[in-house]
Amino acid sequence: MAGLGALFVLAGVWVGYSLARPNGSLLPTSADANGGGPTPTQAPTPSVARQASFDALQTTVNRLLGAADATGAITLTELAGQSPQTWSLNGDQQFVAASTYKLPLLMLEAQNVAAGTWHGTDSLCFKDDDWEDGYYSDYKAGGCMSRSQLEHRVGLKSDNTAAHMLVRYAGGSAALNSYAKTHGAQRSAFYVPNMTTSGDLARLLADEVGGRAGGKGAQQYLYPILTNTAYESGIPAGVPAGTMVVHKIGILGSAVNDAALVTRAPHGAYVLAICTDGPGGDAGWKLLADISKAVWEFEAAR
Repeated sequence: MAGLGALFVLAGVWVGYSLARPNGSLLPTSADANGGGPTPTQAPTPSVARQASFDALQTTVNRLLGAADATGAITLTELAGQSPQTWSLNGDQQFVAASTYKLPLLMLEAQNVAAGTWHGTDSLCFKDDDWEDGYYSDYKAGGCMSRSQLEHRVGLKSDNTAAHMLVRYAGGSAALNSYAKTHGAQRSAFYVPNMTTSGDLARLLADEVGGRAGGKGAQQYLYPILTNTAYESGIPAGVPAGTMVVHKIGILGSAVNDAALVTRAPHGAYVLAICTDGPGGDAGWKLLADISKAVWEFEAAR
C-alpha cells in the first residue's frame, strides 16, 4: 500500500511497520512526520470554547443526514497533536449495533491471544445453535476450526456464525459486555439485545489504540483482520486511496454503522464512529462515505 511503509501480514501478525509508543501501543500516523504527539489516550471532552471549532463540521454532518432522510450519531476522537479533542453529534443515542458487536469481540480475542491465555491454534467446534445466515455456509455439526480462522472470518467477512462460536467460547453475552464496559462502552448492550452508541464504539477503539486492551501484541494481531475487509464502502471510501483504515462495520436493515481508526490523516490519526438509521443499502453506505469525507476534509483544514 503506497505511502504506508513496509506492511506485511504473516501468520496473523502485522510486522514491518510499527511505531512503538511509551506504553507499547502502535499508532501509524503522520503525527510522527510532524514532530510526533503525545502517547495516544482517550481524549478529554473539550470545553465549550474549544467545541465551537467543530461547528462547521456539525453543520455539514446535519446537512448530509437530512439529505439522506436518516438519523445518525457521529463521534470523532483525535489522537495526535498538542491538543487532541473529541466531538460528538448524538454520541450517547442508542442505535442497533448490528455487527459492530464484533469489534469488542475481536478486541477480546486479540488481547487474550497476545497474553497467551488463548491461542490462534485453539480448536473451536460448531453447534447447531451457533448458526446464522452469513458469509460462509460450510459449518457442520461437530466440525471444528482454529480460533484464528474464525477470527479472520469475523473480521474480514463479518461472518455471523463464526462470531457466535467465538462469543460462546468467550463466555457469552455477559462476558462480552463486561469486557466492553471495561474498555469504555457505557451505554451499549452488545449481542443481546445488541444496541450501541457512536460514543461507545469510539471509546472502545481509542482504548485499543492507546494500548490499554493488550498493547502492541494485541494490535499486531488485530489490525490485519480489520483492514481491507469485504466491506470498504463506508468510512474507508471517504478517505484518499492508500489510507489504511482499521474498522468494523455493522449492517442490518436500515442500520448502517462503521467504527474506524483512520491512520496517516493530514494532522495525525483519528477514530471515527458512525451509527445511522435511514435508507440502508447503497444509499446508507454512501451516507457513511460522505460523512467520512467531510471529517477528513475538516481535519485537513485544521
